[in-house]
Amino acid sequence: MEQYVSVTPQEAMQARDGTIKLHGAEGFDGMRKAGRLAAEILDALVPHVVPGVSTEELDDIVRAMTMRGGAVPATLGYRGYTHSCCISINHVICHGIPSDKKLKDGDIVNIDVTPQLGGWHGDTSRMFLVGDVPVKAKRLVDVTYECLMLGIEAAKPGNRVGDIGYAIQTHAEKHRYGVVRDFCGHGLGQLFHDAPEIVHVGRPGTGPELRPGMIFTIEPMINIGKAAGKVLDDGWTAVTRDRSLSAQFEHSIGITDDGCEIFTKSPKGFDQPPY
Repeated sequence: MEQYVSVTPQEAMQARDGTIKLHGAEGFDGMRKAGRLAAEILDALVPHVVPGVSTEELDDIVRAMTMRGGAVPATLGYRGYTHSCCISINHVICHGIPSDKKLKDGDIVNIDVTPQLGGWHGDTSRMFLVGDVPVKAKRLVDVTYECLMLGIEAAKPGNRVGDIGYAIQTHAEKHRYGVVRDFCGHGLGQLFHDAPEIVHVGRPGTGPELRPGMIFTIEPMINIGKAAGKVLDDGWTAVTRDRSLSAQFEHSIGITDDGCEIFTKSPKGFDQPPY
């Protein structure tokens, strides 16, 4: 049986212990500010995600904007990670490491940022289309965004985590896509990763109950091919085993009395490409 605990911002800093934290108005306000900065960073990247740019250059922009916003990149130094964001191209599922690799015409790219502002983590990712992208790849990106929003629609008090996973899984599988099981959404707040885990497959009415005050990410990773992935020797980069394309979108949300609040919506309306 899950344990739920109402927390102050100070108590929210306590290490992960399996309990599900219920945040108050102060926590929601902190998440709004961190989430807005995260969304603004992704908005600012739009004109820069073009053929010929290196993922390292994009990482530099993320780091500069994060610092300028009075925050620090949560990934920088996290478990030895040395970059300010993750950039995952084509068949990379998640945790792609910025490098001198240049984007090419037709690539699809996920950029995942997490500024830590005032102690709160604004965690979000979006897909970007580079140049002229094939119809098949665009369709994957569109369906993945639809999966995210259907999962968010299911995130309301009285529902359960399994309802979120079911909404995502049924929509993806209707299009014969694979839903990645190896990575999931997670509790968020003063901690980067906390309980509960938000798995993107599931059965309705199963898993922890959703209660007002819960804060977590929903971040489905959807493959054109099979769901299976593997982590490369660098210990971070996860790729599809069959080398098929993969897409992901992520929002940070908080459960309210009558639904949920999305903390990481784009101020410019750049939530779904083309931007």
